[in-house]
Amino acid sequence: MKFRFSNTRRFLKISLLSIAALLFLFFLLNFIFPLPDKIEYSTIVTDGKGEVIHAFLTKDQQWRMKTELDEISPLLRKTIIEKEDKYFYYHPGINPFSITKAFFKNLFHWKRESGASTITMQVARALEPKKRNYWSKCVEVFRSFQLELKYNKQEILQMYLNLVPYGGNIQGVKSASVLYFSKSPDHLSLAEITALSIIPNRPSSLVIGKHNDRVVQERNKWLKKFAADKVFTAKEIQDALNEPLTATRGTVPKFIPHLAYKLKKQGGDIIHTNIELNAQLKIEKLVSDYSRALTLKNIRNAAVVVIDNRTHKVVAYVGSADFKDTLDAGQVNGAAAIRQPGSTLKPLLYGLCIDGGLTTPKMVITDVAVNYDGYAPENYDKKFNGYVTMEYALEHSLNIPAVKSLRALGKNELIQKLAVCNFKQIKKDQGKLGLSMILGGCGTTLEELTGLYSIFANDGVYTAPLYQRVSGGDRHGVAILSPAATFMINQILSKVNRPDFPLNWESTVHLPKIAWKTGTSYGRRDAWSIGYNKHYTVGVWAGNFSALGIPELSGANIATPLLFKIFNTIDYDTDEEWFQQPKDCDSRMICSETGMIPNDHCTDLSTDYFIPMISSAKKCDNLRELIVSADEKMTYCRMCMPLNGYKKKFYKFITPDMQRYFEENHIAYQKIPAHNPACERIFKEGSPVVTSPTNGSEYLISKKDPQPLQLSCNAGNDVGKVYWYVNNKFYKATEAKDKQFFIPDEGPVKISCTDDKGRNRDIWIRVRYVNL
Repeated sequence: MKFRFSNTRRFLKISLLSIAALLFLFFLLNFIFPLPDKIEYSTIVTDGKGEVIHAFLTKDQQWRMKTELDEISPLLRKTIIEKEDKYFYYHPGINPFSITKAFFKNLFHWKRESGASTITMQVARALEPKKRNYWSKCVEVFRSFQLELKYNKQEILQMYLNLVPYGGNIQGVKSASVLYFSKSPDHLSLAEITALSIIPNRPSSLVIGKHNDRVVQERNKWLKKFAADKVFTAKEIQDALNEPLTATRGTVPKFIPHLAYKLKKQGGDIIHTNIELNAQLKIEKLVSDYSRALTLKNIRNAAVVVIDNRTHKVVAYVGSADFKDTLDAGQVNGAAAIRQPGSTLKPLLYGLCIDGGLTTPKMVITDVAVNYDGYAPENYDKKFNGYVTMEYALEHSLNIPAVKSLRALGKNELIQKLAVCNFKQIKKDQGKLGLSMILGGCGTTLEELTGLYSIFANDGVYTAPLYQRVSGGDRHGVAILSPAATFMINQILSKVNRPDFPLNWESTVHLPKIAWKTGTSYGRRDAWSIGYNKHYTVGVWAGNFSALGIPELSGANIATPLLFKIFNTIDYDTDEEWFQQPKDCDSRMICSETGMIPNDHCTDLSTDYFIPMISSAKKCDNLRELIVSADEKMTYCRMCMPLNGYKKKFYKFITPDMQRYFEENHIAYQKIPAHNPACERIFKEGSPVVTSPTNGSEYLISKKDPQPLQLSCNAGNDVGKVYWYVNNKFYKATEAKDKQFFIPDEGPVKISCTDDKGRNRDIWIRVRYVNL
């Protein structure tokens, strides 16, 4: 009895030591030979519903699409486990009984059995393919233990479904279901799952699309076995047996190619976009057909981005008219290409000016010639309009009022807001941007501009467009404009009676209720039209990727018709929904001649929107009371007015730049009489403004053919003559509105302009003579 107890103890001790040694050996080998579980998957792109709409081959040219855990339906899991490994959830990676049974059958040459390999062992074999022999089987066993140690059963099953071969270059159940059945794995039927499950055992002789009859025979054998084992109900089995197999190998979807390539660069096996495929295909067809018609004008491409304003999701994305068109560079992504934005930044500028208290929709601005340190902007038609309101300037996309407004606001304020809205090139170039940026002198993309315009549909709040599905709660945006300023801009941009309405838009075609703004870049290389309503923001670009300028190219007549067509396609019946006036926006009476709060003498009144406590409360000073002689030929100041023989009269105050505009366009206006010549008062205000040459500039003059520089100024309407001095030497006396010319000496030059009231203005320029 004692001897038997001693042997038992020895046996237990040896067993425990053996187990410990085996465990030590396993963990040592696990450290030395780590599991090769890095799997390269095909990058797949899905739409908003989770359906595969684009995919890319792996580096080894395999279709190996990753099946996510939520795509493994209970039916798929049950069928695969029943066929491949009934005891999958109970063994530690290998099934000792199956291995022993297969070993003895092979040893006595009965027949070769494949049932010894568990699902875990098949994963190990797929991760590290080797020539099939007993050594390879030992390696599989070791790798199986490693897999079971590192992963849970669900993850191992997922890896199996991702690696199982289906013939050719198809690996994984997702690749097979997409290529053979054009559906996701979780939508496969029992018959389809069973048909796919038999392929890995005989991939060369059972090819779906070539040997469908043989596949059905093998499928039905397994279905009947499932019936005998009562795995599924009789009705489920019968339905599966009756289901025909008509599948053939198809092609992987290649929709949204530009967006797919763009997002692939960011990495990830599965890219979940928010694309609404039905809308995407309709818009692609519209862009293709429209661009084909434009080729007659030598305009060969277009791009479109559509954002859902309620969710901020990008639901459609077209990078070119035809991705496969190699002749016109169809693979270039026009939606992401950096282009000049033309006038498309003006709505944001005026919105910022409203929030800054600088303007309101009916505030009057002068549209006349200006020169800011050598920069002299021009309007699109190279004409001036004199007095205009802000809303008129925006409706007609006037350039000079926009440049004036940017100068008043400060370009850094605009750049800062654009940087917040992810304008990358503008943020990069902010140190070298000037006033011309508001006219298109900067770089933007259609993606950025469409995202920017979505703020007008969201009370001025910017939320970055969502190209991919994100998890989590609500995303908080950044306030760019106030709701009041946003509403005012919306009211202006939604007017139909405006010059950028497309001339070729058929009157019989439905006109969508939208707000929109057009833009045309310098040299007519880019045509823009970006519109929005409550539901969508749509950005359209048209032009040539070669940057070829086309005389007929304009945002109004080329891009806007396509914009209207897109809105009619995706959001036809939304006329009743529009933006409501917010609480921070109010209305008030203003003087129509200035846009300011009316004074007692203002007679032409109208209503205007404004922001209480923000918008200017300055009263109209359009009319000023002056002391004049009885014959109204002379004005007096308080210091020189006589004791009698005078009267008081109101005169309209007209700035020197507007006086020049009236003079040049032969427009009559009420002139203020000249001031009393006997007055000894020195006028310190209202000195002439030298408009040419430009203060602080350097001028290069040819030695062979020197060209004179122009002398011109803006002076008050009470000024008759001005006197020009060069380097403190008198040069010439002229009428205030006349232009003179002179050839300066080389080096620094001081130019002085003195009016007949004694008011003076000095400027400095530098002149250099060069060989030209």
